[in-house]
Amino acid sequence: MASAKKQTKEKEDLQSICRNRRAYHEYEISDTLECGIVLTGTEVKSLRERAASLEEAYAKLDGGEVWLIGSDIPEYTMGNRLNHKPKRPRKLLLHKREIAKFAGKASQQGFTLIPLRLYFKQGRAKVEIAVARGKKLYDKRETKKKAEAAKEIRKAMKHRQR
Repeated sequence: MASAKKQTKEKEDLQSICRNRRAYHEYEISDTLECGIVLTGTEVKSLRERAASLEEAYAKLDGGEVWLIGSDIPEYTMGNRLNHKPKRPRKLLLHKREIAKFAGKASQQGFTLIPLRLYFKQGRAKVEIAVARGKKLYDKRETKKKAEAAKEIRKAMKHRQR
């Protein structure tokens, strides 16, 4: 019972900013990891307004560090000349053993690191990244067929219960 309360409290602590919806359609997700992100003050203020996009973003290993490339955090509206650049590369915070583990998986042929969602957890900005493999067109069709079949089953079960 205590663990159920703890899980609900953790869910309440998460304030979602944005999700990469295309990631689940375009990629087959194999492993995920939560990591911190290095931000400037105006970036945090812009994120608090729920203004961000991960649609074209990806993560890259460079010199033993992981960088988030292509994420768009628009300039803060009340910012002045000290405002940030919207599409600048941002460093992700991971332990060396986590980087080594993910580097091994991501370096395999056909795998890449993609961000799934951006959120605040206990007041700190976090990014959930995943090791993923790109889907082919026939894989996307198969996934869509399975989703439609599951939807039909739920619909039939709902009518049957009445």
